[in-house]
Formats: sequence, C-alpha cells, structure tokens
Amino acid sequence: MSDRGRRAERGIAVAFAVTVLGAVLAAAGYVTGSDRLLLGLGFCLAFAGLAAGFTLWAARLLPQGPYVEEREPMRSPPEEREALESEFEPPAGRLPRRMLTAALGTLGLAGLFPLRSLLVHGPSPAVALATTAWQDGVRLVDQDGYLIRPERVPRGTMLTVFPEGHRDTGDSMALLLHVDPARLDLPRGRESWTVGGIIAYSKLCTHAGCPVGQYMRPEERLVCPCHQSVFDVLRGAEPVFGPAARSLPQLPLRVGLDGVLVAAGDFHEPVGAGYWRPM
Repeated sequence: MSDRGRRAERGIAVAFAVTVLGAVLAAAGYVTGSDRLLLGLGFCLAFAGLAAGFTLWAARLLPQGPYVEEREPMRSPPEEREALESEFEPPAGRLPRRMLTAALGTLGLAGLFPLRSLLVHGPSPAVALATTAWQDGVRLVDQDGYLIRPERVPRGTMLTVFPEGHRDTGDSMALLLHVDPARLDLPRGRESWTVGGIIAYSKLCTHAGCPVGQYMRPEERLVCPCHQSVFDVLRGAEPVFGPAARSLPQLPLRVGLDGVLVAAGDFHEPVGAGYWRPM
C-alpha cells in the first residue's frame, strides 16, 4: 500500500476512534446522570466521527470511477419481433368487433334513461325541501288518526299532530299548543294564524332536526332535548337559548266547516335544520 493509502487509513481510524470516545462519554453521562452536557457532547462526537470516517473511506480507499457496465443490445431479433406482431393482428372475422360495437352502443343508450329522469322528470330538491304535506284545508289528526277539534286541546297542553293521510311523513309533524291568546306576541302578519290561542309549530328543531318534545308550561317555552335549544312559544317560537339560530316554522290554522282544526296553508318557511335563505 502506498503512503497515501496508509495516511488515509490512519485518518479513518482516528475518526472512528473519536466515535469510540464520544460513545464512552455519552455512556458515562447517562450512567452518572449528573451532566446532560456530557451526554449531548458524547453523542455529538460519536456521530461526527462516524460521518467523517465513512466520508474518508469512500473518498480515499474505494475505487474511483467513472465505471460503465456493458450491456447486451436491447433490440430484439427480427424473428421475435415478427412473432409478437403476429400475436396482435386483428381477428380474421368481423363478427366480434361488430358485436362489441353493438354492446357498447346499447349500454350507452341505456345509460341515458336515468340521466333523462334526473334532468327532466326528477323532483326538484328546492321544491322538496321547501314544502311539506300541509296545504290549505288539510285536517289535523293525532298519531292514532283521530281528528282534532279545538275543545280537545285544553289550555296548557301540547299535542303532536299530522296532516290527515300523511302520518308517516316525518317533515310534516307539528306541535299543537293552547296558550292564553292575550299573551301572544306573534310577528306581523301572523296574528290570524291561531284559533282562540291554539297555535302550531314544526316539531323539527332548526338546529339539527331533532324532534322538539318538551314543553315548559309556566314559561311557555319549547325545549329540544338533543342540544337544549329553547324556543319562546308566545313570540313565534323564536330561539332564546341554545345553538338554534332560527325560529320554529309556524303552521297557520283555522276551523273547517265540520268544526275540526285544519291548516290554512303550509309552514311559513322550510322546516328542519340549516336551511339556506336567499340574500
């Protein structure tokens, strides 16, 4: 080995010796636990010596390039190319290609039917979200299907009602309450929506759509049990506590010719949670 090679070996050995010294210092610092600086200094010297040793080893002792690896020609022989091309030749008959064209065309036409239904005959989401089964003249019934007369709702009570024939429609549930008409302070234009203090609101909370099912009679408040939103019955069911930010939609009421309570229209705005409003 030449003098240059020996000097390189000694340099690498010194670097690794620094690694040994650093490891010893780090171990001593860890065992004694008295000096964290010694622990950090030991690891720093150890990794620095290791990096220096590998660098010197790669630069001085390993063979220096550049190196070129000879490879065989990548082009296939003519016989192999001809055999591959023959494998991808089109089939002799036209029947498979014609049937594939017919299959893809028929499948594409069939896919147009559901698309046409969505674009032309599908229900409009805006209309579906904005309306319920309530209409002018629809009679109120309870969960058993019995008609509701005003005398059946004494003052201070709450009753869940449905549009006749739609007891299974979740967005049409309403709460029927009887309060002192002299205490009502409804928004302008809704003064005639009650029948002798009998008032109706949507049962779906405007926060997350949970059913409002608790009635605080002394305070005339409705409470949603899910997130404790509270609504003032006397002031149009406006929210007074909790996360709900919108009033419960009100259902206009009147008395039908047969003496039962009927709706005078749909809720004054969409029911349920998080409905958007036009700006």
